[in-house]
Amino acid sequence: MLAKIISLAYAGIDGYPVQIEVDLGGGVPSFDIVGLPDLAVREARDRVRAAIKNSGLEFHFHRITVNLAPANIKKEGSGFDLPIAIGILAAKHEISLEKIPETVFVGELALDGSVRPVNGMLVMALAAREAGWKHIVLPAANLREVLIVNGIHPVPVENLNQVCNFLNGTWEPDLAEVQQSVEEVAVTGVEEDLADVKGQEQAKRALEVAAAGGHNLLMIGPPGSGKTMLARRLPGILPSLCTEESIEITKIYSVAGLLPPGVSLLRKRPFRSPHHTTSSAGLIGGGRIPRPGEVTLAHNGVLFLDELPEFSREVLEVLRQPLEDGRVTIARAAATLSYPARFMLTASMNPCPCGYFGDPYKTCTCSPLQIHRYQSRISGPLLDRFDLQIEVPRLQEFEYDTIQAGESSAAIRKRVEQARLIQQRRFRGKDYFCNAQMGSRDIKEYCQVDAESRMLLQQAVQRYSLSARAYYRILKLARTIADLAGEDQIRINHVAEAIQYRSLDRKSHGGMVE
Repeated sequence: MLAKIISLAYAGIDGYPVQIEVDLGGGVPSFDIVGLPDLAVREARDRVRAAIKNSGLEFHFHRITVNLAPANIKKEGSGFDLPIAIGILAAKHEISLEKIPETVFVGELALDGSVRPVNGMLVMALAAREAGWKHIVLPAANLREVLIVNGIHPVPVENLNQVCNFLNGTWEPDLAEVQQSVEEVAVTGVEEDLADVKGQEQAKRALEVAAAGGHNLLMIGPPGSGKTMLARRLPGILPSLCTEESIEITKIYSVAGLLPPGVSLLRKRPFRSPHHTTSSAGLIGGGRIPRPGEVTLAHNGVLFLDELPEFSREVLEVLRQPLEDGRVTIARAAATLSYPARFMLTASMNPCPCGYFGDPYKTCTCSPLQIHRYQSRISGPLLDRFDLQIEVPRLQEFEYDTIQAGESSAAIRKRVEQARLIQQRRFRGKDYFCNAQMGSRDIKEYCQVDAESRMLLQQAVQRYSLSARAYYRILKLARTIADLAGEDQIRINHVAEAIQYRSLDRKSHGGMVE
């Protein structure tokens, strides 16, 4: 007796079908699962056996062989429990086989026969729709994830008996009430407003420029100057997500198991702020069972590294590849996975270990050697990848009540969105959409400057010993400043402002110590 059931799995953030072949033979009773199963899949034998018996169904002892095809790809997770159970019941002809060829099954079984949720349901539902299946039987707790996937009929189930009743034609789910209340919530909840930040007008302007062009930003200042407060308000001035970006972010959080319960679609840009003790695998992704790292969870959003020099040098250096490529590739013996990682890198740091080097109101207690060692934790190549490097000075107590509130995030976002529209038209037909992602060929085409501006750039290169990477990033930054001004031509004032955002280069040729 042989039955074939289709299930789903995922690699990275892409789903693929898995055919589950169940054979019931004679001989000594046994239960074997083949096809490169991991430990969680092998343990399905005990969950499936108990779930079938505790659901009031009869589990006959046979020589049961389950093959997961394709057999050369490692199978992970508990989502194969339900299809294996259905395969055993189908092989014994205890359920109708009519709907099985047009249905895919995913779900973990509890010992009492109830169906538990699994990660990556949205990714698998998209794969099922692309492959042309009509129904997808899934845990009821995962239903809202797949309601945004048109073209496939979801069948949310609470237990194994409901699956059998659906296949036998005696039960159909009622989705009308659920579809009317599809929730769309943010990864980060309520956005914080830049109007709450008093003073720091130069830093706010730098945030606006960074958001308008998708540029990386480094803030240097003493403790209490508001660096973290400013960074947390950056997502609030970024353009709203389009549907494709929202789906891509939701897929990532679905695979990572971080999608909030009852959420259908994430509609706000993520803001990730890992602790400085995080490992390379935690930042980039990986592990025995590869998982998305912080750079992928920040995709289409902001990755904020507070106290940048406190991160280990090894962790910081692994950022260089995703910053250039917009993707992370994780190679393992069994497979190589690729995750998207196109994010805005925002970081903050003190100018020295005590934090008060250069502060006009408090004396620094660090020696020049301590300051040099502290600043040298950030390599030159990584520092070059920050398009904007700004100083954030500390406000004095008497200024707290005298400075008026600034512009709201909503007002700044309007200007940012207008600049992004200009860039979208400029890069129509390309695989990127903002100035920070331009290559050298695009810089030559879109960042042309007049003779006066070119002379200013040459003087800056000679005076501050700028690298070629820094030179081209200044040009991209000037292009963004011109876009914010609504001007087609980059002018000398745009170039001058872009140069002003290279704070570390202006203070010295490789650090802040003069």
